[in-house]
Amino acid sequence: MEFRVLGPVEVRRHGSRVPLSGTKLHTVLAALLMSREEVVSDDRLSRLLWGWTPPATASAQLYTYVSRLRKILGDDILIDRRPPGYAMAIGNSSLDLIEFQELDREGREALSAQDHERAGDLLRGALARWNGPPLANTTDHLAAAEAPCLTEARAVTLENRIAADLALGRHEEITVELTGLVAEFPLRERIRCQLMTALCRCGRQADAIHLYHHGRAVLAEELGVDPGEELQATYRALLDGSLVRHPRRAGAPAASEPGGRRQGERETHGVPATLPPDTVDFTGRERELELLSRALTPDASAADRPRRVLVTGMAGVGKTALAVHAAHRCKRHFPDGQLYADLRAPDGTARPAGGVLVQLLRALGLALGSGVADDTDELVRLYRERTGGRRLLVLLDNAASAAQLGPLLPNTPEPAVLVTGRTALPTVAGAHTVALDPLEDGPALQVLAAAAGPERIAAAPGAAAVIVEHCAGLPLALRIAGTRIAARPHYAPDRFARRLADPDTRLRELHSGDLDVQGALLASWRALRPDARRAFPDLGGMGPEPFPAVRAAGLLGLPEGEAELLLEALADEALLEVSGADEWGRPCYVFHPLVRLFALSLPDDRAQGAPAGRFRGGVTGG
Repeated sequence: MEFRVLGPVEVRRHGSRVPLSGTKLHTVLAALLMSREEVVSDDRLSRLLWGWTPPATASAQLYTYVSRLRKILGDDILIDRRPPGYAMAIGNSSLDLIEFQELDREGREALSAQDHERAGDLLRGALARWNGPPLANTTDHLAAAEAPCLTEARAVTLENRIAADLALGRHEEITVELTGLVAEFPLRERIRCQLMTALCRCGRQADAIHLYHHGRAVLAEELGVDPGEELQATYRALLDGSLVRHPRRAGAPAASEPGGRRQGERETHGVPATLPPDTVDFTGRERELELLSRALTPDASAADRPRRVLVTGMAGVGKTALAVHAAHRCKRHFPDGQLYADLRAPDGTARPAGGVLVQLLRALGLALGSGVADDTDELVRLYRERTGGRRLLVLLDNAASAAQLGPLLPNTPEPAVLVTGRTALPTVAGAHTVALDPLEDGPALQVLAAAAGPERIAAAPGAAAVIVEHCAGLPLALRIAGTRIAARPHYAPDRFARRLADPDTRLRELHSGDLDVQGALLASWRALRPDARRAFPDLGGMGPEPFPAVRAAGLLGLPEGEAELLLEALADEALLEVSGADEWGRPCYVFHPLVRLFALSLPDDRAQGAPAGRFRGGVTGG
């Protein structure tokens, strides 16, 4: 049996399409397939089917959809009920997404090894698995959650396949294709670089120069930013004549690439470089950036001590942006490479350490068999062997727990580890910890101006001040606000400020593309233990002022000690802040304004149906 999600969701048996009726049935099937035999909770399935307003019969309907799938797919496909949801095993059946990812991985490895012919074949094979826009016949909720990541993966594979073709001297054959891709993806700088390279090698230098200036204007108009380093380096190479050099054939000496690096040098030496792109307009964290830079810089007097640096703070406060910017700033200190891994899945759940280790080892150039990939102890041994003694920078983003983080730490002092997480992690022993608070008004205004364009903000200072106030110093909210203003040249900041003024709709306005304040906070809420998750919406009623545990106990109907444990659990996930003490010396807690709005936005069914007084008589276990 064949399953397809890279296009319309389909099932084929012996080459013939298996009839499936209805968008929701396709959605349930796609969600289970993409989970890779992991449990998909009823809550997630409900959200993917109906969004925030599921019907009262949601559980019954979900059971019906699963029953229909079992009947249609037959005994070869196993759909298990595993509380709190369902898991699907497809056995020997195929899934186009898995095939795409395997071919893409092999293609990237071949590209790194400069086997361009094989890389091109493998990457073309990966792209052949696509059959249109992914998840095309599923609900908008599933498409919005999963399609952007899939589309981005396809675009990166396409860029790598073109890189292989350029290395093989096929610039004339791909110029037309690249012209269409630049029109389709005008903001993807790598594709623009590739078309400039192809045009230049076809003797069309004037067209390549025009393409650069057009790209520069598009970036300024759409995003308010200048071209990135790769696009600028390609332009410089175009002007000095080095871009026109054709790629070397087998046995020919290596030619210089844009920016002075020799072709294939990084790949030949196996130096990983998997950091996300740097934020071009990073601003607002100068003091914290300096602290991180000092902590990551090698110190001869402490050469025998591991460098462990931890950045903490609530969701959306800018931990990842700061860490990535600091990592790029310090790259020169780590000639053996830089590694990056996100330790949480897109839905906010913690990724198993084994899966992260497989990702890191592949970035380090180690091909893994299926048996090794399932043996966590062996993966830890290989990882520590590969990182030992090497001057690497390892950025571990969104760490969930000490248990998850422990296997990912090298065991020699040469590699430096930069970790981000919502709270302190004891596994990072002796770490330099940088705790991020929401921004003050001045730096917040800088972040807003960097995203929206300084001219737009300078022309509307009153509206900018209101937007900064409503974003409450949260960099994610400020960047979303700025992005929305920048994307609409005729959209006055005053109008957006008025839209943010309504607390009931403020979170809905703070959404742009894959940037979403509510979604970021939802991941923190899901990570709570069940009793804290149920209590959270009620606690939103405590108001904007600091409150002690005794007041929360009265609201929840709990003893003060149990209420304090709940509040500490919320503080551990950075959904509450500890704010001094009251007149009797009891610790007080306070909501960030946007977190409180998020708590109040959770309807009862999102809080697992906890009615008033549910917490009387004690706290359920976590």
